[in-house]
Amino acid sequence: MTTMDAIVKNGPTELENKLVGEGVKYLLASYVDMHGVSKGKSVPIAHLDRMMAGSELCTGAALDGIPQDVSDEEVAAHPDPASCAVLPWNKDVAWFASDLWCQGKPFEACSRNILKRALAKAEALGYGLNLGMEAEFFVLQDDPVLGFKPLSDRKNLEKPAYDVARTLDNLGWIGELIDSMNSLGWDVYSFDHEDGIGQFEIDFRYFDALSMADKFVFFRMMAHEIARKHGGFATFMPKPYGDRAGSGAHFNMSLFDKKSSKNLFADASDARGCGLSKLGYQFLAGILKHLPAICAVVAPTVNSYKRLVLKGSMSGFTWAPVWACYGNNNRTNTLRIPLGGGRVELRATDSSCNPYLGAALVLAAGLEGISQELDPGDPHTENMYLKSEAELKELGVFHLPRTLEEAVDAFDADPLSEATFGPAMKKAWVDFKRDEWLSYINHVSDWERARYLKFY
Repeated sequence: MTTMDAIVKNGPTELENKLVGEGVKYLLASYVDMHGVSKGKSVPIAHLDRMMAGSELCTGAALDGIPQDVSDEEVAAHPDPASCAVLPWNKDVAWFASDLWCQGKPFEACSRNILKRALAKAEALGYGLNLGMEAEFFVLQDDPVLGFKPLSDRKNLEKPAYDVARTLDNLGWIGELIDSMNSLGWDVYSFDHEDGIGQFEIDFRYFDALSMADKFVFFRMMAHEIARKHGGFATFMPKPYGDRAGSGAHFNMSLFDKKSSKNLFADASDARGCGLSKLGYQFLAGILKHLPAICAVVAPTVNSYKRLVLKGSMSGFTWAPVWACYGNNNRTNTLRIPLGGGRVELRATDSSCNPYLGAALVLAAGLEGISQELDPGDPHTENMYLKSEAELKELGVFHLPRTLEEAVDAFDADPLSEATFGPAMKKAWVDFKRDEWLSYINHVSDWERARYLKFY
């Protein structure tokens, strides 16, 4: 039991005493909209007990994609005390991830509640889900001529991945961000400059899926705030540069035994040589089965599908998945079993995803794979980027959705979507994303003007 767990167990008075002792003055009862962006209301710490009981109300219709009318009863934020985090950049404030309730019960369309329902189904089978998310993002600065540019003033490289000079140029903000993450107990173990201009990856330890989703929402907010202190901004737009690699947020997943905490995906005797158990392969096969629908949630924007292309980076391939297939420690597959086994990596997930909804749908797909005892076949160990369309067809490997429209169509047609999200949130998601796609295709771009304005 952690120190925070013990404090939570002893009730709100001890939690209040701890926060007051740390100089906290204000509390944030935070929840997310459909995009996974942190929203909330603030409360002076003297009213912590009221806040924990659900005093903070909001009109769901004021948030993107929340299936409520302005005439509906407000939703109430019910903070999870175990999620409490004092903002490292503003220690006057403590943040709480919250479940939304409506009419005295959990609100079905709340993203956090959707994940909790999926986790409850896993728990009924004796499983818990561990989740790690690889945080890739860009930190840039505004520029009156270019629009935006990297913080480093060095000449851009064609292959900037792992560049030491650019990492050191950005050490001011990235050092503060890493110190902040470690002060919260996240255990950062690696960071580097990635293949995009001003793009970074920070890797930290995995957590249970609900805690990881909370932390990723908090991380995006924290990265924005710390970058601003250093004259920049953090962007989780998947692909801000058309000729550079985009930002993923790969899901690294394993089921564990709820009683013993044993990793149920680890198997050193795996005949396929990947170190994955039969249960892990079944879980993986379920994800493969539902990949088109899953893409709509883990790659949820128009821009996401400009990342999921074979070529689109000055350094060569994009490192992003393109085909619905799995393999060993081979990054040309959408699903990868990293070296050492014991976990499954979903590489289609990008940094703009709502982690609650993404984890919920992926878990639901994996559990279906287990219940149906699906088998994914043998892993692809070869470079899938080099396969021809004819070779892929012969292997039974299909293309991931090429656009948001294709992904949303797949999500709409897949019964697992409604079973996981609930009918109201499923419809709200589809409607919002269809409108987003229509808005995009009706927009006249600079590319069109450059190509057609004086073409004829």
